[in-house]
Amino acid sequence: MGLTSETTVYVMAALAAVCVALLVWLWPRLARQGLRPVLGRLAAVGVTQVTIIAACGCWLNSSYQFFGSWGELFGHVDTAPVGITQAAGRGDGVVTGVAAKGALLQPAGDQQLSRVTGLPTGPAAVNGRVESVKVIGRRTGVVDPALVYLPPQYFQKAYHRQRFPVIVALSGYPGSVFNLAQYLRVPQTAGALQKSGQMQPTIMVMIRPTIAPPRDTECVNVPGGPQAETFLAKDLPDALKSTYRVGHYASSWGVMGYSSGGSCALQLTMRNPGVYTTAGALSPDYKVKDDPTTGNLFGSGLGRVNRVNGHDLMWRLKHLPAPQVSVLVAESKHGERGYPQTLAFIKAVKAPMRVVSILPDQGSHNFPTWTREMPATLKWMNQQLTFPQDVVPRQHHTPGPTKVRASGPEPSEAATKDK
Repeated sequence: MGLTSETTVYVMAALAAVCVALLVWLWPRLARQGLRPVLGRLAAVGVTQVTIIAACGCWLNSSYQFFGSWGELFGHVDTAPVGITQAAGRGDGVVTGVAAKGALLQPAGDQQLSRVTGLPTGPAAVNGRVESVKVIGRRTGVVDPALVYLPPQYFQKAYHRQRFPVIVALSGYPGSVFNLAQYLRVPQTAGALQKSGQMQPTIMVMIRPTIAPPRDTECVNVPGGPQAETFLAKDLPDALKSTYRVGHYASSWGVMGYSSGGSCALQLTMRNPGVYTTAGALSPDYKVKDDPTTGNLFGSGLGRVNRVNGHDLMWRLKHLPAPQVSVLVAESKHGERGYPQTLAFIKAVKAPMRVVSILPDQGSHNFPTWTREMPATLKWMNQQLTFPQDVVPRQHHTPGPTKVRASGPEPSEAATKDK
C-alpha cells in the first residue's frame, strides 16, 4: 500500500471515521469523575485528532505528491544523480532574434540572495557571479524579479566579444527565484558542471512565471488579463539582450522548469520555436486547465475552444505540424502520478521535433527528486545550444552587466557586496 495510493487515503479516512464514532459511543462512559476517566477522555480526543490530521495529510500528499514513498516520508531519500533513459536524437532550432531598446533590465534588491548557500564568491572571472535584477516588460508592463548567473568566461578577456547561450529556469506555482537558487540549486549546479567541463559556458536566468500573484497564469495570455506568454517569450529575451552579451538567435535559447514551471517550459518552446528551441520539463503537465488558482484563463466566446486546444500539447502534436525543437521530460515511474501522461507525450512526438526523457524508478513531486534530475537535464540542454554563436561587432559597444547586487565580492568589477 503506497503512500500516495488512493487505498492509503481511503484507509486513513475510514480509520478517522471509526475513531470519531468510537469517541461518540464511549464518551458517556468517559464522562465520569476521577483520574482514569479524565485520562481516557484525553487519550480518546488525542487519538481521534491524530487520525483526522493523518487522513488529511495523506489526502494532501496524494494530491500534491510531496512525498512519493514511505521511505521518503521518514527521511530515506536517494540523492544519487539520475541519467537520461530514453533519447530520440537532436533537432536544430529556427533562427530568429529581436533587438531590444531601452532600459529593460534594472538593478534589484537582495531578493534573499544572502540566504542562498553555495553561490560563487571571489573574482567573477574565476568563479562567475549571480546578479539580482528586475525585468521590465516593454509590451506587457510587467515587472518581475530575476537572478542571473554569469559564468566566469563572461568576464574573461578571451571571451569579451562572445555572446553566450541562455537557459531560463522557471519556478513552479507560486514559486520564487529564491526556490530556484536555494532548493533547485540552479546556479550552483550549472557552475559546477561548467567548471568541470561538462557544460559549455552558459548564462542561467532564474525567474518566476507568476507575474500576477496570487493568480496562477500558467504562462498563458489571458484575454483581458495578464499576458504571461508574451512576457516570457518576448519581453524577457528583449530585456536580456539589451543588457547582457547573450545569443541573438533561437538556437542559443532554452527554457526549463519544475512542476507548473516545467509545463510552461514545454508550452513556451512548442508555441514559440522561434524564441526557444530547447526545453527541460521536470514533472510537467501537458495541458493547461482552469482551476481555483488560475481562474478563467481562456475567456469565453467562439475563440475559447481554440485557445484551450492551443495549450493542450497532445492536441497540438496530433493536429498541428511538429515544431523543430528538442525537449526533455522527466517523471518518476513510482511516486508521481504523471508517468502515464509522460509516456503518451513521448510516443506522440514526431519529427522534426525531438524528445528525450529521464524516468527514475522512484521519486516525488518535490525538490529532492528535481535536484537529482538537474545535472542530466542541464548537460543535455546545453548540448542542444550553440556556443560560441556570434560575436559583438568591434565597432559596437555592448554594455556589460548592470551594477546589481551580486552573489559575492568582486575586487576587479564594479559590483556591490552581499549584505
